Amino acid sequence: MSLAVAILIVVVATGIAIVAMLWVRRKAPDGSYFHDGDRAAGVFGVLATGFAVLLGFVVFLAFSSYDAARAGAESEARIVAQQVETAQLFPPAVSGELTAELVCYARSVAGVQWDRMEAGTLGEDLNPWATKLFDTIKGVDPKTPTEQAAYSKWLDERSAREEARSDRIHGAIGVIPAPLWLVLFFTSGLIFVYMLFFADSGERAQVQALLMGTVVAVIVSMLLLLQFLNNPFHESIGGLRPDAMERTLQVIDQELSPTQRGMQFPCDARGDGL
Repeated sequence: MSLAVAILIVVVATGIAIVAMLWVRRKAPDGSYFHDGDRAAGVFGVLATGFAVLLGFVVFLAFSSYDAARAGAESEARIVAQQVETAQLFPPAVSGELTAELVCYARSVAGVQWDRMEAGTLGEDLNPWATKLFDTIKGVDPKTPTEQAAYSKWLDERSAREEARSDRIHGAIGVIPAPLWLVLFFTSGLIFVYMLFFADSGERAQVQALLMGTVVAVIVSMLLLLQFLNNPFHESIGGLRPDAMERTLQVIDQELSPTQRGMQFPCDARGDGL
């Protein structure tokens, strides 16, 4: 969701709420519908406090998922760059194959895999290049101490890379369950309806509009913030982008020898196999 659309939603929702408040105010008694304003304000305080506590907890949960996805994407990119360095310690034939597959892995993450995360269609599918990398490393028979150390290091880096990938894709599926969304919208509706009973024909229209407009604007803004944190992979402001993996591709290109740069990669620029 773009920033312009979010602002439009807040403005429209606030405008509708103000119109509803002013319409109810036309027939409202002087002093509002509540005979005891202090008691009504106390009940509203309970509603608002309960909603605020629940909303704060959900925002914390959603932000934790957002931050884990961001950190996972950065860690995955860093580990891929480290694996390229480790691959150079294997025999030349295997080294070239592993390097090419790592480049394709990085291209796939920054290309087709990222597009699928934004569309919400990635699911639990594995990166196909991760499978090819595993098949390649299984055929390696390390003989020298350097190759044996590189083999052990590679397996550790592979485990760390898969863990980082899991953190990244976890944010793509959203962490806020549907029942929690229902409770949030239901509570928001209750607060809106309760606010209508504060309509007061003896109060100025501007004050009544401000009373309703500020409450609704805050509630809608917070719900939009939750939606943003629950779906962090998008191109609008604040969205997570494959910048870390794109930087890794640039680093890899600088580290490769002229011969390696000229080799035929088994994928296109977006990571699809040829």
